[in-house]
Amino acid sequence: MARVTVEDCIKKLDNRFDLVILAAHRTRQISAGAPVTIERDKDKNPVIALREIAEGTVSVHELNDAVKNTFKPYSEVEPEEEERAELLEQELTSSHLKAIDTRESLDEMNDEEPLSQDEEDSTESDEQEITEEE
Repeated sequence: MARVTVEDCIKKLDNRFDLVILAAHRTRQISAGAPVTIERDKDKNPVIALREIAEGTVSVHELNDAVKNTFKPYSEVEPEEEERAELLEQELTSSHLKAIDTRESLDEMNDEEPLSQDEEDSTESDEQEITEEE
C-alpha cells in the first residue's frame, strides 16, 4: 500500500483501525464483483479500495453501515421470501402427511390375518382358471 494513499485516507477517517476495516470490506466487495468507481491502473483490489476511500468515490458512511450489517446475527427476510418459505413448508407438510398415510395403509395390509388354507386353495384355483382361459 502506498503511504500517500493511506495518508489521504486518514483525512477522511480519524482512526487507522476503522480505515483497515472499511478498506478490507470494500476490497471484499470488489473481489465479489462490485463495480470499481475509479480507474484500475493495474492496481490490486486493496489499493483500489484505499484510493476510492481517499478520493471519496465511495461513501464512508455506506461502507460503515455495510460493515455493521455483516455482523448482525440474522438478515431481514423479504416478504416474498417469507411467502416462498411458507409455501415450501406447506408442501413438505402435505407430502409428509401423504407418506404417513401410505405407511399406515401398508401397515394395515401387513396387519391383516394371513389367509387360511381353504382361502389359499381357492385363490390358487382361481388363478389356474384364469391362466387356462387365456
